[in-house]
Amino acid sequence: MVRFLIILTTFSQFFLGCNKIEDPYANYDWQTIEVTATAYNSLRYQTDGDPHITAFGDSLVPGLRYVAVSRDLLKKGLKHNTPVKIEGLDSIYIVKDKMHYRWKNRIDIYMGLNVKKAKAWGKKKVTIAYGIPKE
Repeated sequence: MVRFLIILTTFSQFFLGCNKIEDPYANYDWQTIEVTATAYNSLRYQTDGDPHITAFGDSLVPGLRYVAVSRDLLKKGLKHNTPVKIEGLDSIYIVKDKMHYRWKNRIDIYMGLNVKKAKAWGKKKVTIAYGIPKE
C-alpha cells in the first residue's frame, strides 16, 4: 500500500507540473480590419496551376484552417503564416496563400474539397483580427 501511494504521489506531481498549456498566440499584438471574405477549394478551376500548392509553395490539406489574402493586405502585416481570427468562425486560421493582384482588401477562406460549404459561405464583409509578433 505504501509503495502504491509513493507511485501515485510521484505521478501526480509529474502530471500536475506538466499541466500548463501555453497560448501559442500570447506574444502577438492583434490588429483588426474589415475585409471582404469569400471561400475557395482545392479544385483546378478555382486555382492557378496545382490546386494543392499555394502561391507561397505550401501544400493545402483539406481540414486545415488556411486563408489566402489579397496582396495589398500583405503590406499591412498579413504575411505568410500570420494567424487570423475571422468574425463568425471559431478557429484561428493561418495565412498560407495569396490571391491574384486584381483583388483588394479581401481574404479567401480555404474549405478543402467541400464546394457546398464554400458556396454557403458566399461573399460577405467581416472583421478579422490578425496577429503581429511582439518584439
